[in-house]
Amino acid sequence: MPDPATRHNVRWLLPGAEADLHRELTALDPEAGPLAMRAGVAAALLVESVELDQLRVLERSLAPAGGVVVRDKGGRRALLLGPRNALGAAAPALREFSDRPRFRELAQALEQALLALGGPPPPLQWGDRPWVFGARTYCLGICNVTPDSFSGDGLGPDVEAAVAHAHRLVEAGADAIDIGGESTRPGHRPVTAEEELRRVVPVVKRLAGTLGVPLSIDTSKADVARAALGAGADAVNDVWGLLRDPAMAEVVARAGAVVFCMHNQEGTRYQDLIGDVLRSLRRSLAVAAAAGVAVERCVVDPGIGFGKDTGQNLVLLQRLGELRALGRPLMVGTSRKAHIGAVLGGRPVAGRLHGTAATVAWAAAHGADIVRVHDVPAMRDVVRLVDAIRSGGEGAGEREGTGAGPS
Repeated sequence: MPDPATRHNVRWLLPGAEADLHRELTALDPEAGPLAMRAGVAAALLVESVELDQLRVLERSLAPAGGVVVRDKGGRRALLLGPRNALGAAAPALREFSDRPRFRELAQALEQALLALGGPPPPLQWGDRPWVFGARTYCLGICNVTPDSFSGDGLGPDVEAAVAHAHRLVEAGADAIDIGGESTRPGHRPVTAEEELRRVVPVVKRLAGTLGVPLSIDTSKADVARAALGAGADAVNDVWGLLRDPAMAEVVARAGAVVFCMHNQEGTRYQDLIGDVLRSLRRSLAVAAAAGVAVERCVVDPGIGFGKDTGQNLVLLQRLGELRALGRPLMVGTSRKAHIGAVLGGRPVAGRLHGTAATVAWAAAHGADIVRVHDVPAMRDVVRLVDAIRSGGEGAGEREGTGAGPS
């Protein structure tokens, strides 16, 4: 049975782009479009699996404060519109029916979404200091020890080269290093766990405790994650979000590690791109929780470039803010990826620096807490400027020239 968050898959449409709200309204009820522009609509929540008796309670609770509910004709999706105080009245009204589990579950899902909108996600304890979100964007530097990385930066079996590269990334401002031993580019050749272990474990051992920043292991294999965590890594970056290897969540839980849960799928077919991505990430969080991974140790990643075509990647970037409903730190990885080359007329990997900078700036300005990047010196500058603009310059001078570790 899915947990309430996955079943109801709540997401915010406002605050956000009014065009997205209008699109969803029209899809629900073609005659409801004008509601998107009505006075007092400061917030909008899209909710799935709403039954008729729940709908009536929602309508009664929102109406006194000027809120309305729009529901699709043939399904069970509903859009809650109105001032924020109106939407805030929905969960307490549902909890009046505490003897009905369905009502309690919907109330819980709405409360989680309302809490997530209230501010940045809570700090992440990773490494020696907490990562505090909201004021700055963190950079996760990429260190590929593969011979076939899509970006051309794979260092192969040269441990010394990988160690030197990681140190350069930290000196340039990386807040953590992500070590990967298997390419995930389209058409890549899968490698065995044994080969992946031969590539990554010596590098992790050499770097652990010497960099001054945390290490993550980029793998979807539980055996590789277990060995890398034992060698000194602090986190697992799983491109299948704990949904591919059934042992992965338990490995993370036993180690008390941070986990990056990325959305991924075979193919690029979606019923509802944003809704499907949210639902899958909620499933990943549920798997983590069932295995004993504390939610405070989980970061989510929408999986730009994984199971998505160019247009879908761009829509996902455009609507990043809707993923804030998960209430978890958000990592975005666009660095050097194919959608950048496609938009720029077939630009090869070596010519995607400026395009990467544009996507990193957009992501940092629209909800990303962490960006995963190859070109740390340039992207560190990008996020510093975005953070300074967002804060109105407060503290910008103090951040200039800060050290490599999280602060």
